[in-house]
Amino acid sequence: MTQEIILETRDLAKHFGGLKAVGGVNLRVRAGSLHAIIGPNGAGKTTLFNLISGHLKPTRGQVFLRGQDVTGLPPHRLAHMGLGRSFQITNIFPNLTVLENVRLAVQARGPDNFKLWHDYRRFSRYISRAREVIEYVSLKGKEHLLASALSHGDKRKLELAILLASDPDILLLDEPTAGMASEDVPELMRIVEHIRQTTGKTILLVEHNMDVVMRVSERITVMHRGRVLAEGTPQEIAANEAVQEAYLGSWGTRTG
Repeated sequence: MTQEIILETRDLAKHFGGLKAVGGVNLRVRAGSLHAIIGPNGAGKTTLFNLISGHLKPTRGQVFLRGQDVTGLPPHRLAHMGLGRSFQITNIFPNLTVLENVRLAVQARGPDNFKLWHDYRRFSRYISRAREVIEYVSLKGKEHLLASALSHGDKRKLELAILLASDPDILLLDEPTAGMASEDVPELMRIVEHIRQTTGKTILLVEHNMDVVMRVSERITVMHRGRVLAEGTPQEIAANEAVQEAYLGSWGTRTG
């Protein structure tokens, strides 16, 4: 049975003056899959994410969500349509506790979204959901710590919890392991894999850690100079000579 295409871009492009940051990208992401986007620095990966998530408007081209043209819609509209986005730099409230960070994210999706700073005890259902999400990302026991007191790895988990709190259908994860100690990376990626396997959510991932990408991805799109250089399974990408030359280098030779 063919998986539904839940997210698609057609000839998507973004030019900044004479710079073609994204030069006409066609991308099709299957529902429930973990699809990675890789490429050297400056390849246009984050710009593509910004176009898909509504943080930038394209010079040309279209973005489709479940077959609906959503090109140019603002991030908050896309979030309500089920598209969640994380960033390379952690995006949390450092002076609030872990629980308060996640509770606010849960509440923002409910009918009390304009009452964010009222007495939190009035919103017990949001707190209950927040505790579930916190446990899901392995932060149980740290609910009452200030976010600023967390390790960098735990801040990444908290950011993931905030993203999950809105219950998106598609998670756009931009460099989730950036800045993490190498020993913390496997646990975070286990959480990401667990999310996909147990919830059926679609995950679109930009990541530099090639060992992570090759282990967790079903499909990989390789970008180079703003365009798609290749797409395929991890095995196909590792064996692709053009990809090795442009990006993977000795990694592709070692693993192919």
